[in-house]
Amino acid sequence: MRGALPCTRVGRMLTRMKPIEFEIERTIRAPIDQVFARLVDIEGHNDWMAGSGSMLKHTRQTSPGEPAVGTTFVDETSQGAMPGEIAEMEAPHTIVYHWWEKSKSGRLKFEGWPSYHLRPSGTSETLVRHRAKLVSYGVWRLGTPIWRRFAIKERTITVDALKASFEPHSSSAPG
Repeated sequence: MRGALPCTRVGRMLTRMKPIEFEIERTIRAPIDQVFARLVDIEGHNDWMAGSGSMLKHTRQTSPGEPAVGTTFVDETSQGAMPGEIAEMEAPHTIVYHWWEKSKSGRLKFEGWPSYHLRPSGTSETLVRHRAKLVSYGVWRLGTPIWRRFAIKERTITVDALKASFEPHSSSAPG
């Protein structure tokens, strides 16, 4: 049964594909409360992510009230709409988002858990540890090496945009 061998190999390859996990660290020149407030303001991401080169085009909160565990949102991306929720939140130190992407038939393709862990660094700086976890399902798992590079690039863009949003913008107009 020659036809069974490739399927067996593919099955073994799929079971060896582990979730993608990595961490990015930045020090931001702003107090922890301000950094946390910027991260939990879901629709505020539209301001500081604009023009960053991210796949994110627009994000909107889809549940009422102040952001809290269970708050839902939709990210409009270059890949389509991706719903998500706040999975964990402990002000002003931790926020964990959870998003997912499904196929047209409703099968889960990807799930991600981008999280931010904040710690004061002096009186006016914050150490941001951004941890990312991405899980791909089914045949999408075969692309894990590619998804890893893409995820690292996308998450780096996000953390760098957050950091840049706190840096003073130089004025091009003479003073």
